[in-house]
Amino acid sequence: MGRIRNSIELAKSSWQVLKADKELLALPVISGIASIIAAITFIIPLLATINLESETIGATTYALLFVMYVVLAYITIFFNAALVSAAHERLCGGDPTIGSAIRGAASRAGKILPWAIVSATVSIILRAIENRVGFVGRIVAAIAGMAWTVVTFLVLPIIVIEDMSVKDAIKKSGNLFKHTWGENLAAQVGFGLIGFIAILPAIAILFLAVSAGGGALVAGIVVAVVWIIAVSVVIAALSVIFQTALYHFAVDGQVPSGYFGQSMMRSAFRKKGPRGALT
Repeated sequence: MGRIRNSIELAKSSWQVLKADKELLALPVISGIASIIAAITFIIPLLATINLESETIGATTYALLFVMYVVLAYITIFFNAALVSAAHERLCGGDPTIGSAIRGAASRAGKILPWAIVSATVSIILRAIENRVGFVGRIVAAIAGMAWTVVTFLVLPIIVIEDMSVKDAIKKSGNLFKHTWGENLAAQVGFGLIGFIAILPAIAILFLAVSAGGGALVAGIVVAVVWIIAVSVVIAALSVIFQTALYHFAVDGQVPSGYFGQSMMRSAFRKKGPRGALT
């Protein structure tokens, strides 16, 4: 319970940062819209490469699917990088805008693309393991995916803030977690739990709308969908802000501007002792 409580406090602190720049919520929205448009543009080429008379998938289809994965990964990572840039600017005493956030991400476009390719490749490999090895594969893929997420959690802030190559960013992110450990994983789970709790009213509205039927059903579906999208956008923004704050604490030992309490961050990122004991 203490770890979940700390996650809630971290979410509150991230919210304080976001409150100062609410317009930045547009970035996850733009990312989602751009992803949908990009996915739609691949539908016709993919359908054209699929042989409906055969159950096998050709090399061209696989190639298109890989390109689609990379494009979608790039869009998501680019706008997350914009949020990292904005959060970094705010934490350092600046006053970010959507324009400055996007310019910050654009200045790292050459580093973001290789990271998108790596991320897409890892996702495809994990999906292949999950689909080909059955139940055991799903377990292995879940464990491997979680380990990858933890080890690379600080890669994007490192790329954006330090302008490192993907290879060096992965190495540095891994080293930070090799020598330090804490409730990072619990915080990520906690953010997901907060998001789940936040969408419960939408589920209740949807249930009541289905029970009522008629015009109430349509209205209920609209309200529930808008609610869920709004929660998803806010949680996505809060997670990236926390990621940026955690980077600062991991590298500098403190988070500038005072949005995040030092004791809170120490709890979220405790250092290991000489024998691996938490200190």
